[in-house]
Amino acid sequence: MASKRKSEQDHIEATKAAVIAAALPHVLFDGWSDTTLNAAISESGVQDDLARLAFPRGAVDLALAYHFQGDAAMRAAMDALELSEMRYSDRVAKAISLRLELADREAVRRGMAFFALPLYAADGTRALWHTADAIWESLGDTSRDYNWYTKRMTLSAVYSACVLFWLGDESEDGHATQEFIDRRIADVMRFEKTKAKFRASPFGKGFSEMFGSILDGVKAPSHPDDLPGKIHK
Repeated sequence: MASKRKSEQDHIEATKAAVIAAALPHVLFDGWSDTTLNAAISESGVQDDLARLAFPRGAVDLALAYHFQGDAAMRAAMDALELSEMRYSDRVAKAISLRLELADREAVRRGMAFFALPLYAADGTRALWHTADAIWESLGDTSRDYNWYTKRMTLSAVYSACVLFWLGDESEDGHATQEFIDRRIADVMRFEKTKAKFRASPFGKGFSEMFGSILDGVKAPSHPDDLPGKIHK
């Protein structure tokens, strides 16, 4: 049987992977920059026109592609795990831990400096949201109401705090980061229990009805790429 012919998108994805791999050694010295991108294109040997299709905005698309690649790797790693015996809070903590383990610390450090620039701040926010969404989806979250947003907003804050701690963690085997993750998840679980009690109260039910009427006819996107202003991969 003849092998399936690769589409243009297949070639673009292969180009992204090759350029990202070639870029990482340069990121340490030149950050997420056009200098890094041009060197990576040259060293990876990919076709220049495909590289320009893969990274139309240059360095920012390279940085985002690296970030999205990490999210995809985390989801694949989570899919390979047996999670049924784990508490839900432990599953969330595991996903965060895996996401950090799969990242290059210096590449992330340079990425945070890059996305802190006003020109790319919105891209950094979208990247963070993408990670939160990837984690929830890896846990089987199917919410499509306002919980879709609140869960990702909460996890975005938790994950960003964990990244900052991880970048400065010098403990052996990173155990301090794991302890920090566990504490942050415990805080979230306490908040969720309080929120559940509030929603069950008469006042909370009234608030939910009022909030629901505001969102009447507004549905959470079926995919994170459907968000307004979302960068499509």
